[in-house]
Amino acid sequence: MALHVADTGRLSLRHLALTDAAFILELVNDPDWLRNIGDRDLPVCDRDRRGPAAVSGNLSIRAARPADFDAILALNEASVAVLSPLSPRRLADLHAKAALHRVAELDGEVTGFLLAFREGADYDSPNYRWFAARYPMFLYVDRVVVSQAARGSGIGALLYRDLFSFAASSAVDLVTCEFDVDPPNPASERFHARFGFHEVGRQWLDDGRKQVSLQAASVQKETR
Repeated sequence: MALHVADTGRLSLRHLALTDAAFILELVNDPDWLRNIGDRDLPVCDRDRRGPAAVSGNLSIRAARPADFDAILALNEASVAVLSPLSPRRLADLHAKAALHRVAELDGEVTGFLLAFREGADYDSPNYRWFAARYPMFLYVDRVVVSQAARGSGIGALLYRDLFSFAASSAVDLVTCEFDVDPPNPASERFHARFGFHEVGRQWLDDGRKQVSLQAASVQKETR
């Protein structure tokens, strides 16, 4: 059961749980909600604080497959400034080693993907190895990417809810990741804070050209 914050005779206020995701998705796609509340043309930073905007269209979160690789490579290349590059061979290798590789498909087009690894993977990422040296069990988010056109639609949040659901069903208590702090990436920092991530360390990469914040979030037992 989700943690209750306050109760009155008519109202119960509690923390969100993963089981609420389907209702929230239905709500923000309801025409009356969009007409009466909607986006209101607020700046991006304010939309981020309020929560994801509505996803318009037929959206599914599913397992990635080799037929998706061209789209995944294109998405990665579009965001390569904040990601490590991927070649077709590298992607095939990571796909084979990943514990979770999911794509978001909107109206038949791959508009986002998430790649995550369990402890014990043969993965040479310095950030993954940082966590492997300190935690006996974890699920590490290597990268999550959403197309420029679909950003702000809530797809990234849906991929993360799917991630936490997978972690809970796998009896993994900790989800880990990192984001840049020098140069800063405030959008990623806000996004991860909403999912309960907190800093557990920092390290410099690329011969001192980039510093990352190493983050961890607990998987709530109530979601299992």
